[in-house]
Amino acid sequence: MLTNIMYVTVYVTDQDRALEFYAEGLGLEKRLDFPGPDGRFLTVGVPGSPVQIVLWSHAPAAGQPGGAGAPGPLILESEDLRKDFEIMRRRGVVFEEPEPVDYAFGVRVEAVDPDGNRVSLRQQRKL
Repeated sequence: MLTNIMYVTVYVTDQDRALEFYAEGLGLEKRLDFPGPDGRFLTVGVPGSPVQIVLWSHAPAAGQPGGAGAPGPLILESEDLRKDFEIMRRRGVVFEEPEPVDYAFGVRVEAVDPDGNRVSLRQQRKL
């Protein structure tokens, strides 16, 4: 029986640049960083969460979603997305929208990493 999500992978062209975006821009913590037989194994994660995001070196546009409106390969949840949005914007994070948007399910905004990967940020609607 499966018990947990261990890793998700985001394909990047420059692991150091990606680490700066995900750690300093989005505020994730660096977890693992060591050379492996197939390349550098670099992960980040949300503080307190066991799930790790592998920042895997790959050719440009390798894991990008199809078109506008499609969720990114990574969806992160926030308790206060509008507050987090302002913090991230001050850190230099680029967003597709000028500000978070309200939807029936809550609030959302799409960040874009240095490789053009869409990172979906969500806040669930409070009932």
